[in-house]
Amino acid sequence: MKKIFNFLFLFISFNAGAQKTDKELQKKIENLLNGFHGTAGIYVHDLKKNRIVSYQADTLFPTASVVKIPIMIGIMSKIQHKELDFHQWIVYKDTLNYDPGEDVLASFKPDQKIMVSKLMLLSISLSDNTASLLLQGLAGGGQRINELMDSLGYVYTRVNSRTPGREKDREIFGWGQTTPREIALIMEQIVEGKVLGRRSSDRMLRTLGRQYWDEDAISQIPPNVFVASKSGALDECRNEILYVNAPHPYIFSIFTKNNTDQSWDYNNEAWVLTRKLSALLFKYYNPDIQYDAEPVRR
Repeated sequence: MKKIFNFLFLFISFNAGAQKTDKELQKKIENLLNGFHGTAGIYVHDLKKNRIVSYQADTLFPTASVVKIPIMIGIMSKIQHKELDFHQWIVYKDTLNYDPGEDVLASFKPDQKIMVSKLMLLSISLSDNTASLLLQGLAGGGQRINELMDSLGYVYTRVNSRTPGREKDREIFGWGQTTPREIALIMEQIVEGKVLGRRSSDRMLRTLGRQYWDEDAISQIPPNVFVASKSGALDECRNEILYVNAPHPYIFSIFTKNNTDQSWDYNNEAWVLTRKLSALLFKYYNPDIQYDAEPVRR
């Protein structure tokens, strides 16, 4: 396993070294970030020309609900090893000791049944925290998910919550942590069919393509363009990772933390920045496609 990991690390490092920075786009993005009241990290990969833009892309950020991607990978690993089934019925027990807020699963009565597939839908599409915590347990817990991430070559993406030995990380980052570059790499390798094989990757990509939360980065992309994404938000951080399968395809992530604006309305500074970045990228890569998108600010 160690030899495989070393080979994968060298392969990724070689590819990263071969990628060239799009200096024109880099400047546009840096101008966009001027005056932002917080810490931002951005990574963009032009999948057609293999060019990148990187801004604090190797800085650790709280994942917020983006942690549900490694949890999903943990579940797919269990399914691949036939320890779970995609259509397996799970009995819901109200034993998570979690304040559910408006979570759909929390409205279930104890001993009601729900399929693993529907738990994944709730976790990824609706970002249901109760469903995600249940899935984290079904995946073997945070420690097993982190071991899986490590075995796949992902050294920064970790689950912290309810994970022995990661209490200090949880105090800093919350439920999980990652970097803009690594979460983009995970998304890219899902697109390429390299995370647990083609069939598992395809299943995850389809799931990531069904998003209820679509008023931020997704809102700037025409609805007839396939987008796979996951967003996450806490008071002081707003994050999003997207694969945009336009004629000129690309992947980008934007993570923010230490945000001064901790509001939850449409005009939150980090969400406005996210929409501006998404609009900039779509127009930059696909200038011939005209789309009257939602306003970045209301």
